[in-house]
Amino acid sequence: MTEEKSIFSKIIDKEIPTDIVYEDEKCIVINDIHPKARVHLLIIPKKPIPSLFELMPEDKDCMGHMMLLLPQLAQTHGLDGFKTQINTGESGGQEVFHIHIHLLGN
Repeated sequence: MTEEKSIFSKIIDKEIPTDIVYEDEKCIVINDIHPKARVHLLIIPKKPIPSLFELMPEDKDCMGHMMLLLPQLAQTHGLDGFKTQINTGESGGQEVFHIHIHLLGN
């Protein structure tokens, strides 16, 4: 039995069209379809890591890359401050089990 791809994996594989804000070899950035702020971006690694619980030592480069990308994205979108959020597990509010960072700012 194969696991079904997450919506984020389908977006990364260009199976679902979306407006891509930024993309490189490690991650993709899209606008959240249900924004909670004027700027609400999702920074998604191309590697399908289900949640922070499944993070492995070899993922630190990708996660560090995404963290360093956050202030650049904020500045590009005219923000002088922002909030980040990573929901982990169902009880932590995670809805898509492909790790992602929310960047929110007004």
